[in-house]
Amino acid sequence: MGIFKRSRGGASAAAAIGAFWEQWPGLRDSVEGSVQGSGGEGAGGTVPDEVRERLDELVRAVHPELTWELDAERRVLTLTGGGLAEARGAAERWRKKRPKRDPWTFHAARQPDPGRLEGRLALGDHDFDLSYVKFGMRVDQARARVDISAYHPDFLFVDDETRLKVAFRVLDWALGEDDVARWIGEVTIAVEPPIDSLPPSLLASVVEQIAEPFKEGAWLTGEGRTPRGHPAQLAVRFPLHRQDHPLCEVHVAVSLPYAHSNPDLLPVGSSASALREAEKRLDSLPGTVLALRETGDGRRVFHLYADPDSGALAELDQFAASWPEGRAKVESQPDPSWQALAPYRH
Repeated sequence: MGIFKRSRGGASAAAAIGAFWEQWPGLRDSVEGSVQGSGGEGAGGTVPDEVRERLDELVRAVHPELTWELDAERRVLTLTGGGLAEARGAAERWRKKRPKRDPWTFHAARQPDPGRLEGRLALGDHDFDLSYVKFGMRVDQARARVDISAYHPDFLFVDDETRLKVAFRVLDWALGEDDVARWIGEVTIAVEPPIDSLPPSLLASVVEQIAEPFKEGAWLTGEGRTPRGHPAQLAVRFPLHRQDHPLCEVHVAVSLPYAHSNPDLLPVGSSASALREAEKRLDSLPGTVLALRETGDGRRVFHLYADPDSGALAELDQFAASWPEGRAKVESQPDPSWQALAPYRH
């Protein structure tokens, strides 16, 4: 049996999402009325203070790390968690509950907006002309990442926090928040133009080249030793991006014993065939993603992440109960940041 139980936080988040969409029509009408009354100028200044304050409250109730961005002229509302995995999942649940006939567009992460790359960005007392931003880009094929060195001449006059805010806002507009999390590695600040630096507008084409070989995905395999000293086999799906599965917030370990093994206690014969069939079934289970498998000491452990609202947890319990080669075990716990995979991702 799985040991996962829905926390009270899940119920309160669902209530907060319901409260948001219940109040949204009135907030939307206030924003649209304000735009019409102002002649349609500057979306940023058209949100009435009382609407702004209420949106702050409603969004923080969904998740305390979420913030909102609204473009009244284009009728777009975005919730962003700034790259935090748990907040990204909360924003996705919010988006899925949106009214189907609402005239606005809703996003659960910042979208690419290349037109902003030549504009201006005001942070604190400083106004940055973004046309001066340059990126040094170092491609790491082994990690399927691009490391960034960000430069702006005005970085000489602001603190490190402001510099990083500028860099990540430009990255979000160049790629979109989710692709930044997928493909961007280390981000550092340069106070001199990096050698062979490029404008941010070219970053998307660089990332596209990096991503192309991994469209089908693959399994990276390795060998080691179990705690008992026997040979172990390991396989990790690569690349595996949290942003591709925003609702999969529960780590599930499905442990299957096998009846037939060689002297090293690795599966052979009919057990090896049964495990291959089990993997096919687990890999195709809706509401889950299979991330990792470990084999040794007469047992194979499949590590999955599951959407707790998909019904997959109950199906995994049933699958384990029907396993014919010994007593299978399913253990699950909330892990929205996918910390269980951290030792295998470098």
